Amino acid sequence: MTVRGENASRRRLRYRTDCDLEIELSWFGLTDVGRRRETNQDSYVTLPPIFAVADGMGGHSAGEIASAAVVRRLAELGGSARVAESDIDEVLADAVDDIELDAGETELGAGTTVTGVCLSTDDQPTWKVFNIGDSRVYQYFKGALSQITVDHSVVQHLIDTGAITEEEAETHPHANVITRAVGFNEAPVPEYTSLALIPGQRLLICSDGLTKELTDIGIQHFLATQPTAEEAATMLVQQAVENAGRDNVTAIVIDVHAVGDVIDTGSVQAAGIDLSELDEEVDTEPVTVFEAP
Repeated sequence: MTVRGENASRRRLRYRTDCDLEIELSWFGLTDVGRRRETNQDSYVTLPPIFAVADGMGGHSAGEIASAAVVRRLAELGGSARVAESDIDEVLADAVDDIELDAGETELGAGTTVTGVCLSTDDQPTWKVFNIGDSRVYQYFKGALSQITVDHSVVQHLIDTGAITEEEAETHPHANVITRAVGFNEAPVPEYTSLALIPGQRLLICSDGLTKELTDIGIQHFLATQPTAEEAATMLVQQAVENAGRDNVTAIVIDVHAVGDVIDTGSVQAAGIDLSELDEEVDTEPVTVFEAP
């Protein structure tokens, strides 16, 4: 297990260093070895503008080496003024070289999933979502849960082609087989998605140790009922471990409190702040605000 970065509550950040737009975020990450594994092969990074989870795989310590290499390389982007897709591609390619060097020759090879978000280089406030493997990014917004990433796995391919149903996928014998990874001496191929950055948004980045134990209904329930990012992440990991904890469990929860002058009043009230004490004009229905570059 390797962790880079720290947790934060209601931190104001520049969306980009070359513009005046500020955003306010809270985030909290944590990981648990679970009930059946001897070691924790998950790693994560929370260093704005980048947040990511890596779930290692391979014999003995190979998975831990692989996930650590990816997180260390992604952490190099922490504090960067701008992070483009090409920057992520470059550090992931460097991580493949690190994995080969650090893991050496192993019978099963060494590799890892990786998924996460970073603040985009777009003029409009946007998350850049990236994914390799079956770790996931979810969005919870206005009472609805959406899975933003698509798994790179055998069962997802079978679902997409209509060969099996989502219910059948849960018990499929190849449920743990992924079709993309970082490592195994292969060039990494991330899938990228753009997601609007809006007040009131809650993001979850997690390893499959969480999604094996909690249904989408369960995930939505805990994201909806926990008032802070810390409480949401803690509850999700705790429930996944208590349900069975068959794998390592890792989660990062990010709350978007404000984008420019637009504030999510729900997150303000959850923090115990009196709305009458705020200087800014508050909209009770958050909307996306864009500021000219």
